[in-house]
Amino acid sequence: MTTLHNPHPLKEAFLSKMSAGSHFDQLFNHIPGISFFAKNHELKLIAANKRFWERLPVTSEKELIGRDDFELFPQRLAENFRKDDLEVMKSGKPKLDILELFFDSQGLPDWFLTNKFPVFDRKHQVIGVMGIVKSLARSEHALYPNLQFNKAVEYLRAHFTEQILFSDLAKRVGMSVRQFNRRFKEAFNTTPQSFLIKTRIQAACEQLRNSDRSISEVAHALGFYDQSSFTLHFRKHIGTTPLAYRKNKQSDQ
Repeated sequence: MTTLHNPHPLKEAFLSKMSAGSHFDQLFNHIPGISFFAKNHELKLIAANKRFWERLPVTSEKELIGRDDFELFPQRLAENFRKDDLEVMKSGKPKLDILELFFDSQGLPDWFLTNKFPVFDRKHQVIGVMGIVKSLARSEHALYPNLQFNKAVEYLRAHFTEQILFSDLAKRVGMSVRQFNRRFKEAFNTTPQSFLIKTRIQAACEQLRNSDRSISEVAHALGFYDQSSFTLHFRKHIGTTPLAYRKNKQSDQ
């Protein structure tokens, strides 16, 4: 195991429990161009590289250690992170190519691709989660699975509230619609249609939590055909109706 300079006590205790074959140390030391994090069994952060923590309201890794996602991220994101973490810890298997969405101060989505892995102790018991995160929308070109999708991704990012013809997107990257759909799914582990809908649904979550717009106004503002279509898609992705989601989240605030 690689020796860490002045490790935090929580981090040191966690590292001492890991099995020699966990590959944690290899991942921790081979992270060029990506964000890295690790959490203990309570899902509190115990390690992160600079690329990870510099995006957060902290000035060092030490300030991050011992805190969980609900202390660092918007609730919707923290809930998604917690769900995936628990799934990894329960199954003891990696969860790969998780497509995450985060909206910046201008309301534009940034897409991130996350890979999470269980961390085992010497008895092969799961004691935490570690992972790497790659930005899709603003990363170096080397991180894109297919460079020709740059234009399509940027267009979706800027125009996700509008009516989008996927045949036009296919033309932007010089492909047939069939080829575009197939290669997009290979690159991002989802179809262009699902990518767009998921973006709209996550934007809807933000608006339902933080605005007084009616359900109908939110639906139309985000490009859904009508409120019925919006509710159908929202229930499919979130598991509840937009109205129930709003009432539940507002009661939590």
